[in-house]
Amino acid sequence: MVRVVLPAHLHVLANTPREVQLEVGSPITQRSILDALESRYPVLRGAIRDRTTQKRRPLVRFFAAEEDISHDDPDTELPPSVANGEQAFYIVGAIAGGSSAEILPRRQKRMTVG
Repeated sequence: MVRVVLPAHLHVLANTPREVQLEVGSPITQRSILDALESRYPVLRGAIRDRTTQKRRPLVRFFAAEEDISHDDPDTELPPSVANGEQAFYIVGAIAGGSSAEILPRRQKRMTVG
């Protein structure tokens, strides 16, 4: 069994616990894990990878054995500790955006119309 930890927005979308266990055929790769995850939870199709190209969405990251493997070839075998369930495969939603207005004092946030 492979353990997969999902970010909050995806486990809520799929109505799953934060960590799910999946039967994944060999070899254990990013692609085989994501295929099994999307097969079991079809609502996740398109949320993690593009539906057509199967490429990782820009604001999603993958971690295995405490390493960022987001830019690795999706068919590279993952470490044995992930394949045997000792360590989880993490899907992480990256954080982006925001503005300097969020850190300004309240009085400076007010906009004037004129």
